[in-house]
Amino acid sequence: MTPADQRHIPVLGRQAIAWLAPRDGGLYVDATFGAGGYSAAILKTAGTRVIAIDRDRRAVTAGFDLVDRSDGRLTLVEDRFSNLAEICAAQGAPTVDGVVMDVGVSSMQLGEADRGFSFRLHGPLDMRMGHQGATAADVLAQASEADLANIIYIFGEERHSRAVARAIVAARKQAPIETTRALADIVAKVVRSKPGEIHPATRTFQGLRIFVNAELDELHLALSAAERVLKPGGRLVVVSFHSLEDRIVKNFLVERASAGGGSRHLPELAQAAPSFSILTKRPVTPDAAEISANPRARSAKLRAAERADAPAHAAGELPAWPTLERAMRGG
Repeated sequence: MTPADQRHIPVLGRQAIAWLAPRDGGLYVDATFGAGGYSAAILKTAGTRVIAIDRDRRAVTAGFDLVDRSDGRLTLVEDRFSNLAEICAAQGAPTVDGVVMDVGVSSMQLGEADRGFSFRLHGPLDMRMGHQGATAADVLAQASEADLANIIYIFGEERHSRAVARAIVAARKQAPIETTRALADIVAKVVRSKPGEIHPATRTFQGLRIFVNAELDELHLALSAAERVLKPGGRLVVVSFHSLEDRIVKNFLVERASAGGGSRHLPELAQAAPSFSILTKRPVTPDAAEISANPRARSAKLRAAERADAPAHAAGELPAWPTLERAMRGG
């Protein structure tokens, strides 16, 4: 198998399709198209149709060949997956039989130096999955020290976030921080790591990337959108790669699968009926062979659930964490 072929095999891809369980003639949403691995696998089931979404124009352009080979069964849309309900409606498909998501940055994006996602590759500090809005370099130039510390702590889970923020603010007074190498060097001076541990800049890069792309807000919104479009019996399958994402998916499914009848203090306030039944009581994780073939797989977790007959729950408010708009005002 060539490296190009390997790009088309998503982490936990076989398990994801098994839990999605495509049916002949079914309609499915591949909410994170990437290299098209999920879409191609779904289309192997006779008569299936796929609405695929990706906010990355490069991924969409690269997917045109699969669209051409799909005999009209694959529709590929450049958009955010938080908009999947509106996308489905625009395609004349207000309800679907399944939704699959692979959350986070793709291996392709990490391997493109000019995208600025990886501290291992020298390139501009962009980090945008799409092609609009502020870059990571813009955030480093504009955000206050307090906002930078919060961004790196909340989204990167970096316990040295205050020291990193101080170092960034001190460095930008001398020169703009515009490259991956420049940021990685700044972080490495204040975050120490032992041999065998992750690179000192790993969490800072993660935090900035998640923040620039509003990835956790997008995930919250996409899960609610999937709940609205799934038919009873339709399946939701989500693969995530770090604890922040997995916690959101787990909490969403637990909440949606819970039945309630109000509290003993306010018994008249009945809760919404369960809208999902959880299929994976524990998250599915990759085996040793997959981790050996793709070290990035080691942190992957898959959760799956089946849509119940009950109406979708009301969407909750997004968490009150740092926003790009506030950061770009400099506090």
